[in-house]
Amino acid sequence: MKIVDKVKRAEQQRTVAYSFEYFPPKTDQGAANLFDRIGRMAQWEPTFMSCTWGAGGSTKERTLSICSTAQVVNGVETLLHLTCTNMDMSQIDHVLKTAKEMGIQNVLALRGDAPRGHEYWTPVDNGFTHAIDLVKYIREQYGDYFCIGVAAYPEGHIDCASRDQDLEHLKQKVDAGADFILTQLFYDVDVFVDWIHECRAKGITIPIVPGIMPIPTYQNFRRMINLCNTHVPDNILTDMDAIKADDQKVKDYGVALSVQMIKRLQKEAGLYNFHFSTLNLERSTKLILQQLGLISPDTQKPKQQRMPLPVVQDLEHAENWDEFPNGRYGDARSPAFGEVTYAAGQRQPTWEASRKWGFPKSAADITALFEQYILGQLDTLPWSDEALTIESDVIRQALLDINRCGYWTVGSQPAVNGAKSTDPVHGWGPKGGYVYQKAFLEFFVAQDQITNLLARCHQDPYVTYYAMNNKGEFLTNVPDTDAQNAVTWGVFPGKEIVQPTLIERANFEAWKDEAFDLWLQWEKQYTPTSATAELLRHLRESCWLVNVVHNDYQRQNGLFDLMLS
Repeated sequence: MKIVDKVKRAEQQRTVAYSFEYFPPKTDQGAANLFDRIGRMAQWEPTFMSCTWGAGGSTKERTLSICSTAQVVNGVETLLHLTCTNMDMSQIDHVLKTAKEMGIQNVLALRGDAPRGHEYWTPVDNGFTHAIDLVKYIREQYGDYFCIGVAAYPEGHIDCASRDQDLEHLKQKVDAGADFILTQLFYDVDVFVDWIHECRAKGITIPIVPGIMPIPTYQNFRRMINLCNTHVPDNILTDMDAIKADDQKVKDYGVALSVQMIKRLQKEAGLYNFHFSTLNLERSTKLILQQLGLISPDTQKPKQQRMPLPVVQDLEHAENWDEFPNGRYGDARSPAFGEVTYAAGQRQPTWEASRKWGFPKSAADITALFEQYILGQLDTLPWSDEALTIESDVIRQALLDINRCGYWTVGSQPAVNGAKSTDPVHGWGPKGGYVYQKAFLEFFVAQDQITNLLARCHQDPYVTYYAMNNKGEFLTNVPDTDAQNAVTWGVFPGKEIVQPTLIERANFEAWKDEAFDLWLQWEKQYTPTSATAELLRHLRESCWLVNVVHNDYQRQNGLFDLMLS
């Protein structure tokens, strides 16, 4: 069935309808758990489900698998995201043919982001330049078989000179054959409502479905709004800043904010369809729907898992075990693992990269950039989209000394032994608790230093490490390939021990691919034959990425003494 028919029915009947968006998990275990999660969420009877599409078709197989499972196994209409970034007609034809064979009748036609490592988006030969080209092609080849959705940006697309120009582009996509519009996330309802009126005044009459993203964690929220260049009202930023150390309060605030936004959009803009960007999580979406009176607390019953990873003993645990994702240091078994591991710097054009990071020509120049970042003289690096936190003050001098020794740090934390959860520097979580941390460092190091470094690591029985280079060569002193090392944990009244930060082989290997890709991306910001590009290329090909944990959290300086010995 075409999604637009369901969307129009909700509008005509003035009943609230909702849909869910997922992304392809980074690991096989995460994918297995996502299938189970989708099965539970399908019982809430969404209008449809969608799955995002990696740049250049990089997630094609997993995206199609998720869509076909939702369509065939779970019986939910599926919206296939399809980008035309670096995809020629033969690839587009193959995907559309496969989708039709799977019974998928709905496509979200997108231009998409550039594949990693590209300075600007450029179409391939015989490819497509804009989403409108994809809309036209689908209509030409398949007539009315596919229901086509297109994306819209209430605050204007980042590549458009003005909102008026962006609105004109949207009108052109609609005129080319789009059936409905799906918007990017937003948090300013006033801006959104004004934009809706502008759309209608422009003659855009097809249904508009707003994208709603419940806030998962404070860090995720900050990264996402930076990445999407999203405007957030001052009162929301103030509220979030006051509770940023308590993940549960942030989560609860995100639920309440989403409920408030949906009610306002229904009242002020006459909207009845809402698309939730779930980030592969379920608890917040369920709470929002319950608070809106759309589902009851006993909507679903426990269902046996296809692949219980981890073993889920009851429904409550199935929903909650990974509710606080922690980017690249989260649990690799979670569908939400690594949800935002790329820095906002990935979208900086050439002039911005050279303005902030200059034209390094030697390893010493790279060291100087890392020093400036540690000292607060630079806000970002390719691997870090925000400045160091206040917690890093206690190890700032050690980080400087370590970087000056040729260890370029991209992740770190100090040891903490039972700080109160209300501690202004190290505290997090609800009041009345205590938090703990093992010191760890993640860094790049040259090939000629790796042997000596790992030899020192072997001399301390409390040290564990993982090391990989871009060729895939792997070194570790952790014999258990499935071992999970909790390096941050909290003990709170009436709760299980919370372990938000894990170091394990699976999440290290997943991050390794992205970490080295960022060297490539940085390199591509410069002329290929320039000294800077050649340096960055050499470092990407020769450096090792290393993660070192000192497991005796009572020795405050154990790790840093080792690194500087």
